Amino acid sequence: MYLDDFTISEGIKLELATLKDAKAIAILSRDLIEAGLGWTWTPARVSKHIRSSQSLVLVVRAQKQVVGFAIMHFSQTEAHLDLLAVSPLYQRCGIGRHLVLFLERSAEVIGVPIIDLEVRINNRNARAFYRTLGYREIKVIPRYYRGREPAMRMTHHLKMSFSPDIGFRGI
Repeated sequence: MYLDDFTISEGIKLELATLKDAKAIAILSRDLIEAGLGWTWTPARVSKHIRSSQSLVLVVRAQKQVVGFAIMHFSQTEAHLDLLAVSPLYQRCGIGRHLVLFLERSAEVIGVPIIDLEVRINNRNARAFYRTLGYREIKVIPRYYRGREPAMRMTHHLKMSFSPDIGFRGI
C-alpha cells in the first residue's frame, strides 16, 4: 500500500504534512478537539511532530485546503494516536477512516502491534467511530484533559499481517 494510493475521492487526497501545514492543523485542533480546554497543540508543537522521526503527521486536502489531519507518535512497542480531526463539512465521507487505516498500516510495517488513544468521555460520536474500526474502550481516566475532563482510553491490537508489497513512496 502506497501513500499515492490514498486518494480518497476526486479532489480529496491524503498526504504527509509539511511545515507549511502546521498552522492549519493547529487551528483545526484548537477548534475541533481542544474547544473549551485551552490551546496546547500550537503551530510550534505541531511543527515539532512534523519534524520528528518518531511521529507521523498526515493531512487530507480538498481544493488545496487542509480539511483533516492525524498525528501519531511511535515507540518500539506501541503507537499513540495523539490527534485526529476532520472539518465538519467533510465528516462522514470516509476521511477519518482513511487516516486511521494509513496509520495502522504504518504501525504494521514498522512492527508496532498496539495503537492507543484517548478521547473525551462525552464525545460519543468519536468513541463510536473508533469502535467501528476495532478499538476497545479499556479505561476511564479522570481529569485527563487539563485536570478537568475525563477521557476514555481506547486500544487496538493490530493483526500484524505484513506483506512485502506494502511500501511508502515519498516518505
